[in-house]
Amino acid sequence: MNIRNALSILSLLLAGAAQAAPEACPALLNQTQPRLQDEAPQSLCQYVGKVLLVVNTASYCGFTKQYKALEALHERYRDRGLVVLGFPSNDFGAQEPGSNKDIAAFCENTFNVKFPMFAKSVVKAGRPDTNPLFVALAQATDSTPKWNFHKYLVGRDGKPVSAYTSLTSPDSSKVVAEIERLLAQK
Repeated sequence: MNIRNALSILSLLLAGAAQAAPEACPALLNQTQPRLQDEAPQSLCQYVGKVLLVVNTASYCGFTKQYKALEALHERYRDRGLVVLGFPSNDFGAQEPGSNKDIAAFCENTFNVKFPMFAKSVVKAGRPDTNPLFVALAQATDSTPKWNFHKYLVGRDGKPVSAYTSLTSPDSSKVVAEIERLLAQK
């Protein structure tokens, strides 16, 4: 093989690699969050191209039963690209007092939660230690969590689309219709 052929093959390989390169990580997802079970850092960039339903959760809240609907949505739509992301918080009514290990055990044993859960964090607006994901989501949607189980929908492009209060069930027709619409977009 001569040098010209070798360069042509190398050029084709590089062009193919450039086309197969992963999409750039949008600013919203370009961060790392600790996983609930072991606090291992997880890049949110792994969710590029997915529709996300981001929820602040609590184990001892009147809305805690929403875990069941969240898991059902995750199971129903995950093969089409939906990922539910749970973020426990003790900000509202001190309804998430346990450790990360306690919360993980509760979610698994009580609701068989399989969707990704992250370490307990502050989601309440205006605090210096507020989770940066929730700061960005609140700014983009002009909606801040006022209680547990506040939900944000994020499109495949990594841009927040809508927010829902705790009063809106994850399996409400409004949320499901918006999920379906976002999943239909490629």
